[in-house]
Amino acid sequence: MVAMADRNGKEELITIYEISKILSSSLDLSKTLREVLNILGVQMDTRRGMISLMHESGELHLVGASGMSGEEFRLGRYRVGEGITGRIYQSGMPSVIADISQEPLFLNRTAAPEEIPGKTIAFVGVPIKAGHETLGVLSIDRVLDRRQHSFDHDVRLLSMVANLVGQSVRLHRSVSAERTELMEERRLLKRELQGKYSLDNVIGISKAMQEVFAEVHQSAPSRSTMLVRGESGTGKEAIARAIHYLSPRKDAAFIKLNCAALSETLLESELFGHDKGAFTGAQSERKGRFELAHGGTLFLDEIGDISPAFQAKLLRVLQEREFERVGGSRSIKVDVRLITATNRDLEQAVAKGDFRADLYYRINVVSIFIPPLRERREDIPYLVEFFLDKFRRENRRDIVMSPEALNSLVNCRWPGNVRQLENCVERTATMARGNVISELNLSCAQNKCLTQLLHEPDAKVYVSAIGRAAGGAGKTAPVSDPASAPGAQQPATSERERLVWALEQCGWVQAKAARLLNISARQMGYALLKHGIEVKKF
Repeated sequence: MVAMADRNGKEELITIYEISKILSSSLDLSKTLREVLNILGVQMDTRRGMISLMHESGELHLVGASGMSGEEFRLGRYRVGEGITGRIYQSGMPSVIADISQEPLFLNRTAAPEEIPGKTIAFVGVPIKAGHETLGVLSIDRVLDRRQHSFDHDVRLLSMVANLVGQSVRLHRSVSAERTELMEERRLLKRELQGKYSLDNVIGISKAMQEVFAEVHQSAPSRSTMLVRGESGTGKEAIARAIHYLSPRKDAAFIKLNCAALSETLLESELFGHDKGAFTGAQSERKGRFELAHGGTLFLDEIGDISPAFQAKLLRVLQEREFERVGGSRSIKVDVRLITATNRDLEQAVAKGDFRADLYYRINVVSIFIPPLRERREDIPYLVEFFLDKFRRENRRDIVMSPEALNSLVNCRWPGNVRQLENCVERTATMARGNVISELNLSCAQNKCLTQLLHEPDAKVYVSAIGRAAGGAGKTAPVSDPASAPGAQQPATSERERLVWALEQCGWVQAKAARLLNISARQMGYALLKHGIEVKKF
């Protein structure tokens, strides 16, 4: 008897383990439910398995089945209280029919297998619940010998499986609802923005970006030289392209060059071109970027990084609208609209003498400033969805972001701005094992975010303060929040003990404990999760 119980327990564990893997592997609910029933068919030796869920029509619809034809599947619909399946849903209680041929409530709507001489067909059904809500019914048919059979093990195993299915169905519906809500919000915002400013290649519904779009639309039709300013990764090249394609020059070339990537000699050759024999290796005449951009737009990125000597050469071109190729003597006139960009403080560079004041005035005729991502966080959900959609198309993979993960991304500082966000989304989507990106999939949740360590001051303090705590006995660190723990000194014990100590000092108020340790509330949350510390509730 004990051996039988042990064997049943092991089978249950194996079954639950395999089913949990299946349910977390895909967002295709019909597919995962079919695979769950196939597992049950193998482990419980069932003839058929059925999963019915409540439909918005108010009926139970069969959404997953094994051992039946397509026509039988389509007939699997029940009203609440109708037949055994409807009764199980209505009562929220399991039901066992030892012999369905003797049960008048068994409707046989999906054509159960014919009876086998000397055997009976039993039916076992359990409600699928998530919390206190009943979502549907899980049921199986089993062919048994006519001798006595105990169904306790069947009901227990099916109840555990139904619980897993219920959680998966709730998650699936939650993600679908979030996605539908987001798409509807995007649709409404697009309608709201009709008649307002927008750019095809730039995402921004925030007030700050709407002001940028307005400036782009206002300045694009002119011939004025423009300076696009903003931190690295904010999208300065995208704005420059938008200016070009909104201008009368849109049918001509848009030529770009990163000034910081080239030495002064190479930069001169790239911009002005060279004649044959101008230097070793110059075996033929070559046009420079100014000539290639004739009639169109030339975009010079990182203009603040060019040398003082080259600044003088560029100034002459902007003043005279003509230049000579390297090694040449013939003046070449061009009709080019110049757009420059920089993430440097040019005013400070002019004050220090690192950047020519006359060149500054030449390139700063019209200036557009792109705000950093941390100052327009309302744009982040739409950028994340854009990058995820791009990932889905390129990788043919259906993947979504959980609300918790999206909230973490919205609250990040993003020193690398949109470029960093795009890389983060792509990296996380690539490494996520399932089809739902959770908060724990993010690099910052795993203490693997190098950018956070390099750019966020509180991250450095977290690494140094918490790291020192595990370094040895006898060391103390000053308290950053005297009001919460006057005169207290932090013990130099393990990282986990230090976290618990801080929580105890602050009455288990997580935000105060984070300030005490000189770390952010988000980092405090990750640390508690990492060490499995449950915050006490009073």
